[in-house]
Amino acid sequence: QVQLVESGGGLVQAGGSLRLSCAASGRTFSMYAKGWFRQAPGKEREFVAAISRSGGITYYADSVKGRFTISRDNVKNTVYLQMISLKPEDTAVYYCAAASERRVVTTSYEYDFWGQGTQVTVSS
Repeated sequence: QVQLVESGGGLVQAGGSLRLSCAASGRTFSMYAKGWFRQAPGKEREFVAAISRSGGITYYADSVKGRFTISRDNVKNTVYLQMISLKPEDTAVYYCAAASERRVVTTSYEYDFWGQGTQVTVSS
């Protein structure tokens, strides 16, 4: 089992920045690929970013490419999502997830563990 706890969400003006963190406990953090998803009110959960088990490969949704950066620290058992140039349409609950895979994982059904989410609100 892996327990995931997100933090770092909040209210920010358009054009601002936030860094989300996802702290993991339980089974060895480095064994899992990680990802970030988000869900806006009335919409389905969507993929945001993913990172491979080693951290060497990352992948982003087109909507966040160039603005968001995913990274991981396998010593601190934490994965991060640095978000810059935030837009109102980035408003959502952001979830981190862990998959028992080595590669980058972009589909939600392949993830085994999920955090509870952290709210990000971007005002215009």
